[in-house]
Amino acid sequence: MLKGSNTPVPTAALRVELGWRAGAGVPDADASALLLVSGKVRSDADFVFYNQPAHSSGAIRHEGKRTTDGRVTDALLVDLARVEPAIETVVLAASADGGTFGHVPDLYIEVQDAAQGTPVARFDNPGATTETAFVLGEFYRRQGAWKFRAVGQGYSSGLEGLATDYGITVDEPQQAAPAPAPAVAPAPPAAAPPAASVYTSPPRPQPAAPPQPAAPPAPVRLTKVTLTKAAPSVSLTKQGGTSGALHVNLNWEVRKQFSGWSSKFGRPTAMHSDLDLDLCALYELTDGSKGVVQALGNSFGALHQPPYIHLDGDDRTGAVSTGENLTVNLDHKNDFRRILVFVTIYEGARSFAELHASVTLQPQYGAPIEFSLDECTVPSLVCALALITNTGGDLIVQREARYLVPERGVSPQRTVDHAYGWGMNWTPGRK
Repeated sequence: MLKGSNTPVPTAALRVELGWRAGAGVPDADASALLLVSGKVRSDADFVFYNQPAHSSGAIRHEGKRTTDGRVTDALLVDLARVEPAIETVVLAASADGGTFGHVPDLYIEVQDAAQGTPVARFDNPGATTETAFVLGEFYRRQGAWKFRAVGQGYSSGLEGLATDYGITVDEPQQAAPAPAPAVAPAPPAAAPPAASVYTSPPRPQPAAPPQPAAPPAPVRLTKVTLTKAAPSVSLTKQGGTSGALHVNLNWEVRKQFSGWSSKFGRPTAMHSDLDLDLCALYELTDGSKGVVQALGNSFGALHQPPYIHLDGDDRTGAVSTGENLTVNLDHKNDFRRILVFVTIYEGARSFAELHASVTLQPQYGAPIEFSLDECTVPSLVCALALITNTGGDLIVQREARYLVPERGVSPQRTVDHAYGWGMNWTPGRK
């Protein structure tokens, strides 16, 4: 499509893919969406991006990144049938992290039929130079039907400038408090009047204080941390994550096809209907106790008593927006010595080579920490995701993304235990 052109959207269930070519020195990019009424959001909740990955209506969800054959994509899932009637426009935007879009090669946005995977519309690089954010396209209503328009409007002020332009309240750095006024010596007290016997009326009743206005909603936080091979660790304390809940989310998709050793096993791909991944955590507390939190054996843990880790559920498809989630109670961070978050394939696939997966650690206070799992090149049934260690009272998150291959007759749990020296005794178990 050419800039400014439009086309009808033939279906409601869509996947919007932002894509570019990876390479040394290429900035990262992120897809986002804003739901508008008269050109503005109704509230900050109408902004869908990596820190706010789903709209309350269910109409838009941030799917996350993939890297395949030297190309990176970040995607949004859009269901136009669920967009509220008041919404007139859904803006599709991109922001660059660590550089400008002039250094992002082969940039494009493509709208696909979510069910068929076929392209509906595509808009290639709009001639980016120094821009750090772009409105690449938009869905808009016209006579009761939806259309897509290629926009190509650039911003030099990044995601913050773009979001602010549409009415989003963005969290800003704390400003230094003004210097206090110089102290002034108090005036001497006036001489007390001579005592007198006089009548004083009783005090009048004071009117009730007016109710305090509700506190304004917290502004949107745009910061994030992406762990890579070159920068694999981060301090939770430095990110503000010192208390509250730490949510660890695993989300995945089945590859449509794959090649290499994994293509020799007969079945061309795993299916959502029979795929079951399990998010798990080995823990060691400062009192020396050790254990595992996992769906196997219904060892879901507990949040307000040891081990202060809880598995929220057992997602057997990966197709739901929440994926699998562990919650760590950071109010008890001093009780942790180390936590290893890992994932196993319980059934439905022979290796992580058949899957796309992403991991997000979201502290209640502080920036989210995210990373994608690298391409798997071995027949692995277990992957160590992240190691959280207590270092002088600070929890350090280390990206592992380490694929392990169990020996014959050895369980995935025992395999990851041996790799990290946990030293636990294992017995067979089932769900």
